[in-house]
Amino acid sequence: MNISISTLALSPNPLDDVLACLEDRGLKYCEVINEYPYNSVEADVVDSYNVKISVHSPLSDINIASYNEAIKRSSVSQIKNSIDLASSLEPGIVVVHPGHIPILGKKFEDKILNNSKESLGECSKYAADRGVMLCVENMPDINGLLCKDIYQLDNIVEDLEAYMTLDVGHANNMKFHVSEMLRSPRIKHIHLSDNDGSFDNHNALGSANIDFKSLFNELKKIKYNGILVVEVNDPQAVSESLDFLENNFKELF
Repeated sequence: MNISISTLALSPNPLDDVLACLEDRGLKYCEVINEYPYNSVEADVVDSYNVKISVHSPLSDINIASYNEAIKRSSVSQIKNSIDLASSLEPGIVVVHPGHIPILGKKFEDKILNNSKESLGECSKYAADRGVMLCVENMPDINGLLCKDIYQLDNIVEDLEAYMTLDVGHANNMKFHVSEMLRSPRIKHIHLSDNDGSFDNHNALGSANIDFKSLFNELKKIKYNGILVVEVNDPQAVSESLDFLENNFKELF
């Protein structure tokens, strides 16, 4: 298993500084959220470090499930830009959110979910053509977000021949037990953070109630060999999370 750090905690530091920091800590992976200030990733910066980059497509100002066709098309275009970026990097992974129900969209939930599936299908095909693995992320318990149920998401990605990013913090917030989280063979990418189940806090690992010992035991059982992205809120939480992993799961390093 390979430990990675998301730029969520380290933004807005220049990517050069982020990669240097991770390399100094002995880490070989980083997940770049592909929006400002990392909307442009320079190849010469990446090539200067022994750190591989997975790509998280933009989170802000987009909705691939929108019933506004212009917004939907623009959002899909942004995902494709992230796929293009991922195709030029190792390991060739892009993380995608499935979209959300707009403020006035509750009456049209079925249409919005269908729009999400159509957009994901288009992006999945585009990713496959570019040699990129598209991994759709399960969402936390926040009103309007799609695919909060990991079983629903599993069915969707199976139908689309895509893959899943399991966000452990999101799944815990949705009251899924660790024993339920890893049942899908479509899980190819994992996000790690901690919370007490009441909200998606993105706290440091080991600071709340997620049973990481059981989680890593389950990962061993299924022989998971993908990336584990520490996706927490601030640099202090990154340090605490890495210390927690090194102190309790030395075999990961």
